[in-house]
Amino acid sequence: MRWVRPLAADLADPVGVIGAKAGGLVLLRRLGLPVPEGFVVTTAACRAFRRDGRPPAGLREELVAAVAGVEAATGRRLGGVPPLAVSVRSGAEVSMPGMMSTVLGLGLTTAATGALAAETGDPGFALDSRRRFLASSAAAGVAHLPDDAVEQLERAVGAVFASWDSPRARTYRTLHGIPHDLGTAVVVQAMVFGNRDDRSAGGVAFSRDPTTGEPGPFGEVVFRGQGDDAVAGAAATLPLDELRVREPGAWAELRGALERIEAHHRDACSVELTVESGALWFLQVRREGSGGAAAVRVATDLVDEGVIGRDEALLRLSARHLRDARVPRIAPGAEVDVLARGVGACPGVAVGRVATSADGAVRMAVEGPVVLVRPETSPLDVHGIGAAAGVVTARGGPAGHAAVVARSMGRPAVVGVAGLVVEDGVVRVGGRVVAEGALVGVDGGSGVVVLGRPPVVEAGDDDRLARVLGWADAVAGDARARPDVERLAAAHAVLRARAASAGR
Repeated sequence: MRWVRPLAADLADPVGVIGAKAGGLVLLRRLGLPVPEGFVVTTAACRAFRRDGRPPAGLREELVAAVAGVEAATGRRLGGVPPLAVSVRSGAEVSMPGMMSTVLGLGLTTAATGALAAETGDPGFALDSRRRFLASSAAAGVAHLPDDAVEQLERAVGAVFASWDSPRARTYRTLHGIPHDLGTAVVVQAMVFGNRDDRSAGGVAFSRDPTTGEPGPFGEVVFRGQGDDAVAGAAATLPLDELRVREPGAWAELRGALERIEAHHRDACSVELTVESGALWFLQVRREGSGGAAAVRVATDLVDEGVIGRDEALLRLSARHLRDARVPRIAPGAEVDVLARGVGACPGVAVGRVATSADGAVRMAVEGPVVLVRPETSPLDVHGIGAAAGVVTARGGPAGHAAVVARSMGRPAVVGVAGLVVEDGVVRVGGRVVAEGALVGVDGGSGVVVLGRPPVVEAGDDDRLARVLGWADAVAGDARARPDVERLAAAHAVLRARAASAGR
C-alpha cells in the first residue's frame, strides 16, 4: 500500500483518503492558484499507526522519496543548503480547527538556520523561524529533536497522528458527532514565511463576512507573522483591508482568487494565506458554513446572483439556521451596566456566571449557564467552550480560534476586548474587578459585555428570512401559519422525494 501522495493537480484520491485540507490544496492547484510544493500522508497511514503504535512499514522510504520531489521542485534541501523548511499539519476528512498538532519550520537544523541567515542577510528572521520550529515541536510533544531532518519529519508525522487521540480532539469530535475511527491525513509543504520581512504577512480571508453574510473579502492579517498567529488569536491582528493598502498586488490577486473559488464551490469560502515578500500563497481553503442570519443572507444572495436556485438554497439551510436567524440581542436603549466592548464574533445573547478557565466552565455549568472569559482560547479550551453559554476573550479577532469554534457551536462570542485581564480567578477591565461567579450578559452581535441580566429582545422578521420561508411554502404547497422549522422541514421532504423519484 502507498502511504504518501503528491499534492498534484491531477490527484484523484477522495478526501476520505487524503483529508479535506489536501483536497482543498489540490483544488487550488487545479484553479491555477499558488500553493507551496508538498505531499500528503494518507489517513490509512494514521489508522495503521493507531492500530500498531508505530509508523507503518515503508512509510520512511516514501517520506524520503517525497522529500526528494519537493527538493527537486524548489531547488532546496531539507536541513541542507540552500535550506528547505516544511510545515507538517493535520488534515482530517472533516475540519477540526486547531484540535491536532502542527509543526512549522521543520528542517531548520542548526546548520540550515545558519544558512538561512546567510542567504537572507537577516539573522533575526532565521532565529525567529528556528524558535517557532522548536516551540511548535515541543507543543506537538516532539522533544529532544535529532539534527537529522528526515528523522525530524518522521517523528513530526507520528506526533500529528498521535494528536488525533488527544483529549481535546476527542472532545471536539464528540461535540460535533464526528466518528473517532476516521484518522487524520498529514499535509507536508514547503514553508513560506509570513515573518520574512515588512512585506510579509499571514492571515485568514473569507469571501463573505461569516458573522453577517455580507459579500466581499473579510478577515485578518498579521504583518511579519504567520497565519497561525492570526488563527490562534494570541497576536494583534489587522483588518484584511490593510493588505489592500500595503500590498495592493497581493490584494488584487486575493480578490480574484476568492471569486474563482466561490464560483467553483457556488458558496462562501475561506482561505488561509501567507504573503512572503509581496508574493501571495494559499495554505488552505474550505467552504465556510455560516450560522443563523448569515447563512440565510448567503443563501438568498447567491439566489439573487444567479449562482444557485431556490431549491438548493432551501436544502442548504437547516432547522438550526432558522432558529439562530432570529437571534436575540440586548434591548436597544435599555439601561445596562456596560462592563466592556469588543468585536462581536457570533451573534446572540448569553447570560451566565463568569468562569475564568475551561475546567471551571465545565464544573460550574453543572449548576447553571456560564460565560467563559479568557485572555484567548486555544484547542485546550474546547471542552470549556462546549460547556459555556457564551465566550469572551481579550485577544483575537473574528477569524481567531475563539470566534471560529464559538460559531461552529453556536455560542455567542465577543473577542478582542481591549484591556481585559484574566488572572487569579478574577477579571479586570476598565478599572473594574469582576470575580469568578459574577453574572454577566454577552451580546455577540454588538460586541457588548454587561454586568447582570440584561433585557433581551428577539430580532424581528427579516426580509431575507421571510423570502426563504415563502419559497418553502411554495415548494410544500402549504401556506398555513406554523413554526419556521416546520415550514422548512415540509419543503425538505418534498425536495428529497423529488430527488428520490428522479433517481429511480
